[in-house]
Amino acid sequence: MAFVSVTRLRVRSIFFLPQFLVYAIRSSRQAQKSTGFVGGRLMVNAGYVFWTLTVWTASKAMDAYRSSGVHRAAMPRLLHWCDEASVTHWTQDSDAVPAWDEAYQRMLKEGRSSKVNHPSAAHLAHEIPAPRPGRLANDLRPAQRSA
Repeated sequence: MAFVSVTRLRVRSIFFLPQFLVYAIRSSRQAQKSTGFVGGRLMVNAGYVFWTLTVWTASKAMDAYRSSGVHRAAMPRLLHWCDEASVTHWTQDSDAVPAWDEAYQRMLKEGRSSKVNHPSAAHLAHEIPAPRPGRLANDLRPAQRSA
């Protein structure tokens, strides 16, 4: 059974965007090098909204990634940088990366808001606009491991 994780973050000001992007890029590289990472997708939408969709061999693999390295260092900063944050997880038989539509439907039905220090009205109401896949999307693959 594969473990799927979806996050949606909205950076609350352009002033936090450079710092956020540095951590986001480094975190995606960390994921690609992490044991148990199967694949994923990243997407940027208008309004400084960032979606991640990752597939792992097991929840323990994702937990190990989340609680280490650059990702761990970024998480406390997100409380201040973001005014909207939500997450959902599920298991599936296939290790295929789900489509954005499925990720969105799961986020609406099963997702939960994450803590932010300056929540927007949409965050408080758990209103999540649909993702808009476009040119600012990127597939993630596991890094090649040397033998």
